[in-house]
Amino acid sequence: MKRLTCFFICFFLSEVSGFEIPINGLSEFVDYEDLVELAPGKFQLVAENRRYQEEADQVTLYSYKVQSTITSRMATTMIQSKVVNNSPQPQNVVFDVQIPKGAFISNFSMTVDGKTFRSSIKEKTVGRALYAQARAKGKTAGLVRSRGLDMENFRTEVNVLPGAKAQFELHYQEVKWRKLGSYEHRIYLQPGRLAKHLEVDVWVIEPQGLRFLHVPDTFEGHFDGVPVISKGQQKAHVSFKPTVAQQRICPSCRETAVDGELVVLYDVKREEKAGELEVFNGYFVHFFAPDNLDPIPKNILFVIDVSGSMWGVKMKQTVEAMKTILDDLRAEDHFSVIDFNQNVRTWRNDLISATKTQVADAKRYIEKIQPSGGTNINEALLRAIFILNEASNLGLLDPNSVSLIILVSDGDPTVGELKLSKIQKNVKENIQDNISLFSLGMGFDVDYDFLKRLSSENRGIAQRIYGNQDTSSQLKKFYNQVSTPLLRNVQFNYPHTSVTDITQNNFHNYFGGSEIVVAGKFDPAKLDQIESVITATSANTQLVLETLAQMDDLQDFLSKDKHADPDFTRKLWAYLTINQLLAERSLAPTAATKRRITRSILQMSLDHHIVTPLTSLVIENEAGDERMLADAPPQDPSCCSGALYYGSKVAPDSTPSWANPSPTPVISMLAQGSQVLESTPPPHVMRVENDPHFIIYLPKSQKNICFNIDSEPGKILNLVSDPESGIVVNGQLVGAKKPNNGKLSTYFGKLGFYFQSEDIKIEISTETITLSRGSSTFALSWSDTAQVMNQRVQISVKKEKVVTITLDKEMSFSVLLHRVWKKHPVNVDFLGIYIPPTNKFSPKAHGLIGQFMQEPKIHIFNERPGKNPEKPEASMEVKGQKLIVTRGLQKDYRTDLVFGTDVTCWFVHNSGKGFIDGHYKDYFMPQLYSFLKRP
Repeated sequence: MKRLTCFFICFFLSEVSGFEIPINGLSEFVDYEDLVELAPGKFQLVAENRRYQEEADQVTLYSYKVQSTITSRMATTMIQSKVVNNSPQPQNVVFDVQIPKGAFISNFSMTVDGKTFRSSIKEKTVGRALYAQARAKGKTAGLVRSRGLDMENFRTEVNVLPGAKAQFELHYQEVKWRKLGSYEHRIYLQPGRLAKHLEVDVWVIEPQGLRFLHVPDTFEGHFDGVPVISKGQQKAHVSFKPTVAQQRICPSCRETAVDGELVVLYDVKREEKAGELEVFNGYFVHFFAPDNLDPIPKNILFVIDVSGSMWGVKMKQTVEAMKTILDDLRAEDHFSVIDFNQNVRTWRNDLISATKTQVADAKRYIEKIQPSGGTNINEALLRAIFILNEASNLGLLDPNSVSLIILVSDGDPTVGELKLSKIQKNVKENIQDNISLFSLGMGFDVDYDFLKRLSSENRGIAQRIYGNQDTSSQLKKFYNQVSTPLLRNVQFNYPHTSVTDITQNNFHNYFGGSEIVVAGKFDPAKLDQIESVITATSANTQLVLETLAQMDDLQDFLSKDKHADPDFTRKLWAYLTINQLLAERSLAPTAATKRRITRSILQMSLDHHIVTPLTSLVIENEAGDERMLADAPPQDPSCCSGALYYGSKVAPDSTPSWANPSPTPVISMLAQGSQVLESTPPPHVMRVENDPHFIIYLPKSQKNICFNIDSEPGKILNLVSDPESGIVVNGQLVGAKKPNNGKLSTYFGKLGFYFQSEDIKIEISTETITLSRGSSTFALSWSDTAQVMNQRVQISVKKEKVVTITLDKEMSFSVLLHRVWKKHPVNVDFLGIYIPPTNKFSPKAHGLIGQFMQEPKIHIFNERPGKNPEKPEASMEVKGQKLIVTRGLQKDYRTDLVFGTDVTCWFVHNSGKGFIDGHYKDYFMPQLYSFLKRP
């Protein structure tokens, strides 16, 4: 079935007035005390104009509530929201919820103007078939997807008629993992506006007993005293209910200060026992997290990719993060640094004690790294393994220490061994059992599946690091999870019990301050015989612990609390089991094994009513003729989502009747659909292609003049700067993977467009298309086909081909995406830009391209044979100078993205000297959206 993209519509909000909500005709909203929860959803509307929005609250966020119940680390959260359209016009409303990555959605429902939509879990192909049937019958149908970074975004859009109401409700569940000595529960609160009734309730029920519970201030003191904590020996309640006045940023402001996270931190009592065994309703769960053990000394090899693709921000952020991590090493730790491109270098050939002097020296070494060349992952990893293996074989390592390799890379191998399965095999065959391999994938283009397999096979984990976030904090957070290992050789024994379907999640086996969880079914006939024996080795002792289950006490305890989840053991077992099966599926050695595991995941997903990568949430009305489809996000999304969207990606003809945008006079930023502007490209344009070649078309002379710019990776060149019109176009160079014939080619890897009057910035890279307006950001992927527009600016994306930006329907810019063979040893992905000549720029327009919008007079004469018979020479007079030019061919790729079309032009040597004003270095810019400062 044709892949459909989701539809989101978000709109910019200026200040909204304080409101007293009339309750006439809102009888079902009056008694809000019985509402169970409400949503961290954003509600943003299509405003007719800013003034009207300030004068009247068009869409009222009447109720915003969240309720979470955590029973023995199993968290269930329900999000509910109610809105009312008070305006005389239909309004589009977006329900946007962020849920933790790894959480499973179990239910969603909504009611729009009396029409109710409910959900059911279906096998993914069945769900999509039902969706297709609705469309084939001419019935309206929509598609919703969730995808994100460390968070997943679940969102949908509805059209609310005047005076009508809408209600949304989402349920999801997750397991709380113990990290760095505590459990952390995060609720993302981003209503986008003041809420008449805002309530957040978190109940924590822990039969083991609560050691502490803390709600840190995450709102910079604004809500001091608002969270109310009630805590007992085994239960706690956190209530967050700010009034409308307390929600305001300031007493006279109409903006809400509720924009962030409510965090609850807690830990349980363990006394002398390191484990807790809980049995209930035919399932058991065993938590094992001993305290007060000294961290094991570490032997760490940092393996850092310094190939050409790491140039710029990636390398800068990696260096800063590595400096921070090195500061966290303990004196008893040993470490070294390996950096690699096509070659492999070591800071030290053996492991060095982490003294202050050695750490400082390692920092200096890292700071001097200059990325260039290809990527030889295979040799770098084998070198790291060799160093650790040799140190172990020579008895140089503390027998109680653990050894870690942390690989930081942003790409596939391009030098040496290129076959990924062979690299995995080489690592597996050489690495010793006491070494763990962790992988950090930098950016969006990394082969994250490969890194995940590499780490999973070698007792480690992988994590993607996104360049549009704070890389340093992401990397440090990851390191904190793996840097203080506590235990090794953990074994569980359930000797007296007939136990089936055991799931042992020892994912955090080496992680400090965390725990191991074992869950399974048991034989009810042997209820009184459940017990376990745990054997574990720590840094300096061996623990043998016996844990007995207290079934009667647990049942009595849970039955007395209305907030306790009596089904927590089954949910936790299902959650752990599905996650373990998903991990096994990704590492399945044969197709038959993968099919068997897939069947097991699918059956469990259906049995336990949760959305996994193999199922879909089918949302439909009672008649079954209007449907939406919510897929689980990809396990490793290749594109990121920003915190706030102002556009939407819409599937063609996929919008239900209740979600059709109303014909409002003015629409802020609206993505209309997947159709893109299709027209015959104008034959004559200003072009920049390849490495980079500028081709300037002069309409009066009907000549193409071209020149190259030979600069350095990372430099930003101004292409167009028009301070009077408020338009800037700049391009940032990226280097090839390695020099070719002694020359390192550079290409445009990123382009920035700034329309000052609209306060719109558009950043186009080979990875994503990012649109910003003020503090709001929206990301599109090159895998999307969509349009985003406002009154003056329209952005059209054609999947994997071209982005077209049009201003006032008169001025246009096209950006072509050039993908190279993924394992190409030299070339990298790059962008080409095409700008038709126009008189819409002001006379002050300048830049490497902009200066030619006011065409200079040229005279080409005395054409003669050149050194190359196929490239004649001529003289050219321009701007009072006489230049020697050569006629040759360049490429236009608009109609043929692979081979291009030949364009004849006269080539100006020496980076356009004499043809462009000044020197090309005069066009260097400090930032991607800077205006050119002319002398």
